[in-house]
Amino acid sequence: MKSLLTVAAAATAAALGAGGAAAAPEKEVLIGGQCDRTGPTQIVGVVICPAIQDYIDLVDSKGGVEGYKIRYNELDNEYKVPQAVEEYERQKQMGAVSMMIYGTPQAQALNQKLVEDKIPGTSPGFGISASADGTRFPYLFPIAATYWSQAAGAIQFIKEKLGGSLKGKKIAYVYYDNPAGHEPLPVLEDLQKIEGFEMRSFAVPPPGVEMGAQVLDIAQRYRPDFVINHLFGRSPSVAIKEYKRAGYPLSKVMGLVWASAEADILAAGGWAVAEGYHTLQFAGAGDDYPVREEIKARYKAQGKEPRKGMDDTVIYNRAILNTALHVDAVRNAIKATGGRKPTGEDVKKGFEAIHDFTLDGLVPPLKVTTEDHEGGGWVQIFQVKGGKFVKETEWFRGYPEVVAAAVKKAE
Repeated sequence: MKSLLTVAAAATAAALGAGGAAAAPEKEVLIGGQCDRTGPTQIVGVVICPAIQDYIDLVDSKGGVEGYKIRYNELDNEYKVPQAVEEYERQKQMGAVSMMIYGTPQAQALNQKLVEDKIPGTSPGFGISASADGTRFPYLFPIAATYWSQAAGAIQFIKEKLGGSLKGKKIAYVYYDNPAGHEPLPVLEDLQKIEGFEMRSFAVPPPGVEMGAQVLDIAQRYRPDFVINHLFGRSPSVAIKEYKRAGYPLSKVMGLVWASAEADILAAGGWAVAEGYHTLQFAGAGDDYPVREEIKARYKAQGKEPRKGMDDTVIYNRAILNTALHVDAVRNAIKATGGRKPTGEDVKKGFEAIHDFTLDGLVPPLKVTTEDHEGGGWVQIFQVKGGKFVKETEWFRGYPEVVAAAVKKAE
């Protein structure tokens, strides 16, 4: 009897083993993400986070990455630091091997945790500008033009628009009064000394929905040759309306990356109202990119309409850039480990191996290294013309030597 039971148990175990193997969960890699669907910058968050999922769904529909499916966990940090820290800890416990950070104060708060836990985090187009230095910020990756590179790109463009010299010219810097708003100032001040222009700053207190006094001061008293808008949330649209009301020409206004989306234009009253406004981008703007066509085709195959957020191409495309770079870093990591499931440290090295990855022009020609976590600081300028964003420049880097010096001397 004993031998029969043993045989039966062995047979059952074999059957369960076979069934268990067939039913085993797919190999997965988890990426953690945060956004702001309910806070002061939700105009960005409600587009970014769904776009991240769209790109991951596209990747997984093609078989995933090197035999692994990509799983994305999203949490709403409401643009608040305590929530961001709590959500980071939760996603770390879930096994996330990389993190998509949301917000400059949040990046500042999470930087040391990333180092301690050996998990790479990205802050494209925001965060700590000095984190371009990968030797000092080993696990934080801006992977797009930092605020310092944005400021430098804006000044270079303005210099060209004003005839090749800024000597004696006046520039107004209008900024959201929080850590992100203050971040570009060191490079602007360095360039002011180099180029000999006059600069005056105008702080806009949160939530940035009232700035009539600042714009009136700019338009009627200071009368600058050009204005740089470093605003986000609802404030860019408020600024555009106020410039229009005060009679200051929008052709003399440059919006840094978070004042540069379709949603900002529409909230200001539409394309006709914002005609002439210049926008600085770290990812391609517009619809003319193959990856967007692939995502639309996937919706169509499922009998669905593409999500409305795709119309805000500026923000949606930035989400694709961020997600695609995480996926590429995971791919590099899996290849480097011979197919083993990557750790956060592996994915960190995977980020540092990114180069020649452009998504047919949607992503600039980044080259991320152990030393350079920004990838070069590339920007592109568009202008509101005839009801759309029209590209004014190809990808370029503004004053890279000045930005590099700022990174080196940063405390």
